[in-house]
Amino acid sequence: MAPLHVSSLGRLDFVARGIVDGFLMGLHRSPHRGFSVEFAENRPYYPGDDVRFVDWKMFGRSDRYYIKQFEEETNLRAYLLLDTSLSMDWVSDGARYLKKLAYARLLAASLSVLLLRQGDAVGLLAFDSEIRAHVTPRGVLRHLNRLVRELEMLSGQGGTEAERALRDVSMRLRRRGLVVLISDLLVDPAATREALHYLSHRGHEVLVFHLMDPAERDLPAAGDAVFFDPETDEELRTSSSALRREYGRAVAESVSDWRRVCSGMGADYELVTTDVPIGRVLRRYLEKRARLG
Repeated sequence: MAPLHVSSLGRLDFVARGIVDGFLMGLHRSPHRGFSVEFAENRPYYPGDDVRFVDWKMFGRSDRYYIKQFEEETNLRAYLLLDTSLSMDWVSDGARYLKKLAYARLLAASLSVLLLRQGDAVGLLAFDSEIRAHVTPRGVLRHLNRLVRELEMLSGQGGTEAERALRDVSMRLRRRGLVVLISDLLVDPAATREALHYLSHRGHEVLVFHLMDPAERDLPAAGDAVFFDPETDEELRTSSSALRREYGRAVAESVSDWRRVCSGMGADYELVTTDVPIGRVLRRYLEKRARLG
């Protein structure tokens, strides 16, 4: 199902859990693993939860279903770095696609669910030209509520300085961790690549998800058009038909350059357009983790 339709099904946490459950069922794997023996708390049962973790004593007392939650032994500390600049708050066709920022929120929430269920600790750092939100990594399932609250409050604003966020995370990760950058990469390339290289050099796994609206990937055929930069308010009037070939070549070169640079530093890069189902991106994530780790 298209991300735009999936996002309309309910709250961000509900949709993200549904995406991950469906994805894991597709892989014929259990969506719940990594539990330790240390009990933490109960939460209400949701359709799709593993009945092995139903608290039957609570059911006997209340006639309601509850799931036992446990403190997981965290295998990895992960940070999700989310670009919230104005350029992310854009969509070419709101009837067909999500804004890049809305897609990024849904991807970040789904990755959080997947990481927490694997027993990993997940944190969040949102940025534009400043750090807008920070959530310290934790590895308990109830931590998802905090992550989702922060994600839902994010809005597009300002320019983009990814290198500041990347360096901030490098100081917080005191042992080997995972850094996932989710951005449209309308950034200072040299400074961002230097910061990514610094993280990789310190032994962290680095994954870069380069978000694009489909119209950014392939310029639509049209007559005269106005191109607008939301971060600088600059406009360019031109004939898009005359630019399509040159634009396509420039995008291909940029993507190739990012992929080459990331590969050279031991990081991984994936171009993702906002019409791609989130489950497909999660599959790419697991493939990359298997290759990196």
